Amino acid sequence: MDELKKSTILAYLQAYNSFDIEGMIKLLHADIVFKNIAAGEVNTQTTGREEFRQLAEKSKAFFTSRQQGPSNFNFTGDQASIDIAYQGVLAIDLPNGLKAGETIKLHGRSEFTFKDGLLIDISDYS
Repeated sequence: MDELKKSTILAYLQAYNSFDIEGMIKLLHADIVFKNIAAGEVNTQTTGREEFRQLAEKSKAFFTSRQQGPSNFNFTGDQASIDIAYQGVLAIDLPNGLKAGETIKLHGRSEFTFKDGLLIDISDYS
């Protein structure tokens, strides 16, 4: 069972890395909850596939390339967690002073919950 979860996570990350929003959506439960948590604060949250899709469409315009590299898969029941090495090249200038063409590098963790073989909860921590 863990191999099926791992392959689902890897397919999700591959779709994310290649800006394949439909590929991501097909792996999500209708009631998907997505959260991005930075420095202990939730700064983005969506509920349902449509809100997730809107965020994904908006987010892809920020980068010319992006890569989430997973490691250290841990599985417990319907949950999984992985360490993530993230790298993205900005397509636009950001309000925080980062400029188009600059590379962002982060290390974090992603936690996934499964229901009916699909991802129902994704929490990204950085």
